[in-house]
Amino acid sequence: MDRQDFDFEAAFAPGLPAPAPRFTGFPRFNFIGGHNDPAQIPVEGLIEAAAAALKRDGQALALYNLGQGPQGYRPLRQFLSDKLSSVRGIRAEAEDILITSGSGQGIDLVTRLLVRPGDCVLAEEFTYGGALNRMRALGAKVVGVKLDDQGIDIAALHAQLAEMAGRGEKPKFLYTIPTIQNPTGSVLPLERRHALLELARAFDLPIFEDECYADLTWALDAPPALAALDPGRVIHIGSFSKSLAPALRVGYATAPWAVLSRMIACKSDGGTGALDQMVAAEFFTHHYAGHMQRLHGALSGKLAVMTEALAAEFGTSVEMFAPKGGIFLWLRLPEGVDVRKLVAPAAAAGLVFNPGPEWACDAEAAQSHLRLCFALPDAATIRDGVATFARVCFEETGIPARGANRTRS
Repeated sequence: MDRQDFDFEAAFAPGLPAPAPRFTGFPRFNFIGGHNDPAQIPVEGLIEAAAAALKRDGQALALYNLGQGPQGYRPLRQFLSDKLSSVRGIRAEAEDILITSGSGQGIDLVTRLLVRPGDCVLAEEFTYGGALNRMRALGAKVVGVKLDDQGIDIAALHAQLAEMAGRGEKPKFLYTIPTIQNPTGSVLPLERRHALLELARAFDLPIFEDECYADLTWALDAPPALAALDPGRVIHIGSFSKSLAPALRVGYATAPWAVLSRMIACKSDGGTGALDQMVAAEFFTHHYAGHMQRLHGALSGKLAVMTEALAAEFGTSVEMFAPKGGIFLWLRLPEGVDVRKLVAPAAAAGLVFNPGPEWACDAEAAQSHLRLCFALPDAATIRDGVATFARVCFEETGIPARGANRTRS
């Protein structure tokens, strides 16, 4: 009997993403995504944490949500309650916290609650591409807010809100990453946080605060979270992906109960991975401070390697926006260079990076920008990767004409 495959593609619903390629492994120079330093994964500590948690609570795996309800594993929520209070200034009891499958699920839940087709949403002019994609997929018009080296430009935002109000347009909310902004790495100062909240109250604007990278602040003491300063106006999410391990899909959210209760109702996945929650809770309850100190040292060291390599290879042909922590370096090449045209030749040379237009409300305004993740590669790979990128860039654009103390030809 002849085989006749069904044409599934003809039956697909409209508006789906493009098909994913088959995964064939990472390239040699992998500067994309939110991967972390493999050497800093506390493997032995995680083994001990898993054993201890399973011995204590393992039989609860027979129950959805470990029998503790849809908000997540209580010891993890209790750890978060303590950490958010001591580190971010947020007063949230365990009952005020929802565990999510990474901060990405938190973004999914919040945008599902708030965004309707045609809504205007404000976001920093350069921001997390995943959030941009989610909001746009729901039909939002995302409008950029001006940034400088300290985050949101408050005067510019005030003028923007006033102008929008004058024509009768009211944004649905402001999505912001004030602590280790992604991709720029800035930290919004305390006085600007207070000024931002004053504007939010004046223009009746709720705030969606993403603190995915707040644990990775090492260049200064971060000010309190926006949710600490005005908890009734702020929805706050965070993640363990960057502070512990991206493959452990554990994030969290805290918000006014009217919001959090709807997020719980919309979280229809049967519960975030129980083992992930148990291991994260057990390990961080005993080792949070020491682990973060070691991770900060390793990441700041890799950032130094990358900035030195870029300075040597690109000289004045690249502008670097020095991050206050995190795992990314935001760069700008000379005006006229469209980094999107470098993606394919760089990939052919075994190198991948995040082109700036994918991380911008206005793609064309970011055509010369790019984001490099420095956390995953070791120091030698960072240096070789930056040299490879400089070669590809020169071959495609003639920039940088000089690098590593020689003239390129």
